[in-house]
Amino acid sequence: MFKQLYHYLCRQNPYLMTKPVEGFSKWTKEEKIDWIAAQYTLDPEAAKTLLKSYLNSDAKLQQLHDEFIENTITNYYLPLGIAPNFLINEKLYAIPMAIEESSVVAAASRAAKFWLDRGGFKTDVLGTEKIGQVHFLYQGDVAKLRAFFIEIKDKLIADAAPITKNMEKRGGGIIGVELRDKTSELENYFQLHCAFETLDAMGANFINSCLEQFAQTLQREAKNYDAFTEDERNIEVVMSILSNYVPNCLVRAEVSCPISELTLKASISPKDFANKMVRAIEIAKVEPHRAVTHNKGIMNGIDAVVLATGNDFRAVEAGIHAYAAKDGRYSSLTHAEVEKGVFRFWIEIPMALGTVGGLTNLHPLVKLALEILGNPSAKELMQIVAVAGLAQNFAAVSSLVTTGIQEGHMKMHLLNILNQLGATESEKNILITHFKKNTVTHSAVVEAFDQLKSKS
Repeated sequence: MFKQLYHYLCRQNPYLMTKPVEGFSKWTKEEKIDWIAAQYTLDPEAAKTLLKSYLNSDAKLQQLHDEFIENTITNYYLPLGIAPNFLINEKLYAIPMAIEESSVVAAASRAAKFWLDRGGFKTDVLGTEKIGQVHFLYQGDVAKLRAFFIEIKDKLIADAAPITKNMEKRGGGIIGVELRDKTSELENYFQLHCAFETLDAMGANFINSCLEQFAQTLQREAKNYDAFTEDERNIEVVMSILSNYVPNCLVRAEVSCPISELTLKASISPKDFANKMVRAIEIAKVEPHRAVTHNKGIMNGIDAVVLATGNDFRAVEAGIHAYAAKDGRYSSLTHAEVEKGVFRFWIEIPMALGTVGGLTNLHPLVKLALEILGNPSAKELMQIVAVAGLAQNFAAVSSLVTTGIQEGHMKMHLLNILNQLGATESEKNILITHFKKNTVTHSAVVEAFDQLKSKS
């Protein structure tokens, strides 16, 4: 009786019969698919069919994707859209955006079109310095450590010369290395705080290689430093790693126009609109609950372009959110003001991007996205990405202070709801026409769909 019950439960819940697996990474893709489907899905054959349907029929292209990461079993698609009409520093761009959320590309496009006839977006890169740190513990006389650092500083840079040689030829390299005493925050904790210029490369591998060399030099030279005691010579390097917080790798993007040109909605005067925009930004500056959602909307635009161009959107996210809290309170990344009859709206954010290396040289769609953008330098890409974030925020906040966010968002979300309901193409066409004049909510769409089905 117990055995029958167990087998019944296993059929209902496959997780009951799973066991640890050995050597998974060495299996073929087919073996991995068979195993995951058999062990973790309720309908293994359907799961295998689904996974295989997303594989590319071009074997060479599929192998390229397989080798981006480990233990691949299929491809996971995101839509790649285009937001046209972005006038940036007098140059017209169509911006590729990879994102799953409806209304984001449409909102960015609307903002781009609105500002196209009002001078477009102006941008400027304020700095490109990237940071890495060697974190270490030292127990002893701090004055001696400072003297030791001064003595070995040139040696640190000289020992890294084989790593920096090619980067220096292109105009980059190590900008500076300084000793920082962090013992007020953590006992015996010090760091080598290092600045780098990596040009068009994001530079993670370059920076980490330099830092690991610094750590080796630091420990080796400490062993031979006569002024140290035996204990002081035993510097413990905890880790050597780049930082994704890059407050000096900074870009600014802005738009401005006379208040009289802020004619977005007939229901609100340009002056009232400008004042509401400024107040909305002020609220996001002082209220963290609002600021998080406000900045999430900005990241809708930023992440979509970062992802489309093969860059690390998690690193960009982490650095930008840290910057949003740099003054001790999480706050808005965008700013707005009205002065002398002119409305100004701008953003200033840090981000480390690359246009060479990594996926930028491997992923065919990343290559194409960069080609669409005119094969920009890392500096140019920073500006494009910042503009995408600013445009997205302008679209979102302007909706919030006028019609509300749901009107536009739900109309864009309509197709998702209809697809979930299994609507046919003819049913979609009928309901899309219906909701051009009616408010879109999930319940309203379900009701209209049910009524349509009942008539057929």
